[in-house]
Amino acid sequence: MSGHSKWATIKHKKGAADAQRGKLFSRLIKEITLAARDGGNPDMNPRLRTVIENSKEVNMPQDNIKRAIQRGTGELPGVIVEEINYEGYGPGGIAVLVETMTDNRNRITAEVRKIFSRSGGSLGEAGCVSWMFSKKGCIGIKKEGTDEDKLLEIVMELGADDVKTDNADVYEVITDPGSFSGIKESLKKQNFPIEYDELSMIPQSYIKVEKDLAKQILRLIENLEENDDVNAVYANFDISDEIMAELQAEE
Repeated sequence: MSGHSKWATIKHKKGAADAQRGKLFSRLIKEITLAARDGGNPDMNPRLRTVIENSKEVNMPQDNIKRAIQRGTGELPGVIVEEINYEGYGPGGIAVLVETMTDNRNRITAEVRKIFSRSGGSLGEAGCVSWMFSKKGCIGIKKEGTDEDKLLEIVMELGADDVKTDNADVYEVITDPGSFSGIKESLKKQNFPIEYDELSMIPQSYIKVEKDLAKQILRLIENLEENDDVNAVYANFDISDEIMAELQAEE
């Protein structure tokens, strides 16, 4: 697992399983509600536009999307959902950011602390690791059937920050958050095969980890992501493709 792109691919596939269990719908509804607090018009609200697109991609009913927006704008009553971010250290000292959306601050704080502790990590103070990350747009383009030179030429013209090519399966286009939606739509219109797209927190550097430590780290990430109130988890670990293949073979 080299950098962000392989993990994003795994999360994309995991997301399909979450949708089958109904978890993804719950998380998306919370995110729509939160995003709509900044305005219910997706044309004027990039965050809302992105999460609506993601909701449609997993076939969320339009009525569910509409009600979530109305709860966010105050047109409909509902529980108060707030965003709370947690920071800490995983096995081997890796930096971990956890984004949550919850209606119970005390509950999620206790649960996140317990997950860190049971997985060989520790919850830290606000600001302890967030300085290591930057918010970026990430668009994974399948390598199979994609002309690399053409992709590089187009995304640079569109104003992308970078294109990472070190993953075996995807090219990862890195963008400024403000240009993320525009670049993604341009790539869709030109029929590039998009594997995933998301706004993410990208670490400045990565820590290479061996197999035993990789198992502990992945267990921590998975346990966090299984919590219904957790929206996203970011970390700065780097697992080689060889080790990842071994771990997947053992599952």
